[in-house]
Amino acid sequence: MRASVAVVSSTSKPLMPTSPYRARHLLKKGRAKIFKYRPIFTIQIIDREDGQTQKIEYKSDTGYIHVGISVCSEKREFFREQRDLLSDEVEKHNDRLKYRRTRRNRKRYRKSRFNNRISKIRKTEKKGHIWLAPSLEHKADIQVQLFQKICEVMPITDAFFEMGKFDPALMKAIAEGKPAPQGTDYQMGERYQIATIRAAVFARDHHTCIFCGRGIKEKAILHAHHIGFWKHDRSNRLSNLATCCEKCHTSENHQPDGILYGKMPKVKNMASAAFMNAVRYELLKRLKKFAPEITFHTSYGAKTSIIRKNHNIDKSHTNDAYCLGNFFPKLRTEEIIFKKVRRNDRILQKFYDAKYIDARDGSVKKGKELTNGRINRNHKKDHENLHPCRRQKIKKGYITIRKSRTEIKPGTLVEFGNEIVTVHGLHRSKRKNKNGEIKINVSIEFKTPTKSGRKCALLNKCKIISQYFNTGWKQIIQKEVEQEKA
Repeated sequence: MRASVAVVSSTSKPLMPTSPYRARHLLKKGRAKIFKYRPIFTIQIIDREDGQTQKIEYKSDTGYIHVGISVCSEKREFFREQRDLLSDEVEKHNDRLKYRRTRRNRKRYRKSRFNNRISKIRKTEKKGHIWLAPSLEHKADIQVQLFQKICEVMPITDAFFEMGKFDPALMKAIAEGKPAPQGTDYQMGERYQIATIRAAVFARDHHTCIFCGRGIKEKAILHAHHIGFWKHDRSNRLSNLATCCEKCHTSENHQPDGILYGKMPKVKNMASAAFMNAVRYELLKRLKKFAPEITFHTSYGAKTSIIRKNHNIDKSHTNDAYCLGNFFPKLRTEEIIFKKVRRNDRILQKFYDAKYIDARDGSVKKGKELTNGRINRNHKKDHENLHPCRRQKIKKGYITIRKSRTEIKPGTLVEFGNEIVTVHGLHRSKRKNKNGEIKINVSIEFKTPTKSGRKCALLNKCKIISQYFNTGWKQIIQKEVEQEKA
């Protein structure tokens, strides 16, 4: 069943939602007008100031990456949606910081700017909020904003949130098959009486490479390798680090065909559990401050799992949200999935590596694959020098700094030749006119070729249909979800 249409009065007071058929009927007669499009399509009745409402429950399965939302009454479910948040925010900010620092040092040496983090703490304290890390603050704000937007167009009376308290040490012990920690086990962890995380990794692996078995006796140079680097998991937890020798820890082995690629840590990342432990009280405090007239309730995942099994419902984030509260209507709506996307690329500088012909097999390889085995000038060589294998340079390496913004970005839908296509990227080309003037042409690259076989077209010959980056959310089709799971 399709999602309902939210209704507000002429004074912007939330009324009971209606069906899409009745909403179209009111719009055609002129009794209503469009009020909002997101997150719920909302109409405003012109000739009505007040109306009777029923009890409606807002249910949310809060999470670190996935947020499930369900809005139900006693008879039916009005709204069902899943929101996927950003997962690589910390890494992107670190890259931005790194590129900015190199850009400043390239001109001249300039002292680092004053750390204004303290002023931010004071600003949050003035608002009555507890200061959170920027990555946690971002995720908490999104969940509060979603609740606020739905409360503006729906008469919510009760709100239910799944906010569990987790024990990361116990979860880790269960994953590793060890006995549950008790007493002093929480104080004496993996790094007890060990100075650095690097030394703890080597001591756990007995100073031997886990991939080839070479160790100190063979005079091997050991490295602390991030196991989940290929899926952007570069956390320094002990389960994500492994001992690796200099012969295995090469750039070639980091590629998809290498021995280091595709390995999974024994224990998954506990970031979601740590997030909920740090944010749950502050998140509930901010929600209550926004809507003091609404009754708030908290629940745990163990309770929702029992209700889900009793109703024979599959495991999902929206179904977990549905199993909260007191109302479990049989009439349910279709699930809609939205993914958070970046509206702006904050990394202004990008590096494109050079390409060479490998003298060994004649294939084209990047410069990072044919290196001399040295990471920096003070680092010893990890493997043989592959610089002599470079023959003809196919493409030069270069650095670009973005100086302007364009209205079209990857993922934008454009119309070209009565056909709607998805944008993959943009590229510019310089051409001289007969008069000798330089003209810049901007072309759009398509994600898939058109029916006529065109892979790109000029910007002025394309018409913009939709831009998801204006809202920061992109709707995910069910086929894309199945591909990600596979």
